[in-house]
Amino acid sequence: MSSEDFSPIDFLNDDQEQQPIKTKEDNVAEKFNQLVSLNLGDKVESKNGLSYISWANAWKAFKDVYPMANYKVIKNPQTGLPYFVDPAVGIMVFTEVEADGLSYTMWLPVMDSSNKAMKLEAYQYQIWNKTSRQYESKTVEAATMFDINKAIMRCLVKTLSMHGLALPLYAGEDLPESIDETKDFQQTSTLQKNKSRKQRKASGDRYDGIRQAINSTNSTQELNALYRQHENEVKNNPQILALFTARKEQLLNAA
Repeated sequence: MSSEDFSPIDFLNDDQEQQPIKTKEDNVAEKFNQLVSLNLGDKVESKNGLSYISWANAWKAFKDVYPMANYKVIKNPQTGLPYFVDPAVGIMVFTEVEADGLSYTMWLPVMDSSNKAMKLEAYQYQIWNKTSRQYESKTVEAATMFDINKAIMRCLVKTLSMHGLALPLYAGEDLPESIDETKDFQQTSTLQKNKSRKQRKASGDRYDGIRQAINSTNSTQELNALYRQHENEVKNNPQILALFTARKEQLLNAA
C-alpha cells in the first residue's frame, strides 16, 4: 500500500477541523459589518437636528480597518473645480473612496446652517410661522469656498458610510422634511383662498368674474357672443351692461 492511497485529511488529528477558505466577498462583508458595528457614540455630534461625525474622526476609524484606503474629490471636467453647479437648484460635490479594490462614490449638496441648498447667488424662500400664522421670508446666502470645502468633507464621511462606517446615522435621510409643514401649507392655501373670496365679497366686487371675462375679449364679435351668453342677466343689471358698453368702446377705439 502506497502513500497515494491516503488523502491529506487522513493525517489530521481527530480534534482538528478544516478551516473554510475566505473569499474576497467574505472579507468585504466581514469588514462592512465591522465598520457598521463600530461604537462611535462618543464621536457623534448633533447640529440642527442632524447627527454627524467629523471627517477627521471618521477617516481615522476607517483607516484602522482599511489601512491602505484612499479617497479623492471628483472635479468638474469642464472647469477643473471640485464642485458642479446647476443655477436652478444649487451646487453639488462628489467624493470617491477606494478600499481593497472596492470603490464607492457619493454626492452631497452644499447647504447652509438650516440645511437649505446654497447657490452661487443669494435667494429667498418662504417659511410658515406657526406662531404668527403667516409666511415669512428667509434668505439663503451665496455659497463661498468655505461652504464648498465643508460640503466636500461631509460628503467624504457619507461616502465612507457606503463601506459601512456610521451607516446607521443616515437612516431616514430620505424621509420628507416635515409632514406638519405640508399640512400647514395646504391649510394655509385654503385659508388664503377663502380670505380672498370674503374680501371680494366684502368690497362689493360682485362682478369680478364677469369683468375679467369681458376684459379678456379681443374683438366685438367675442364681446357680442359673451353678451348673448349673459343676455338675461345683463338686461336686468345696469352695472353689468355698463361693463359691456365700456369694453365695446375700448375695442372700437383700438380698431
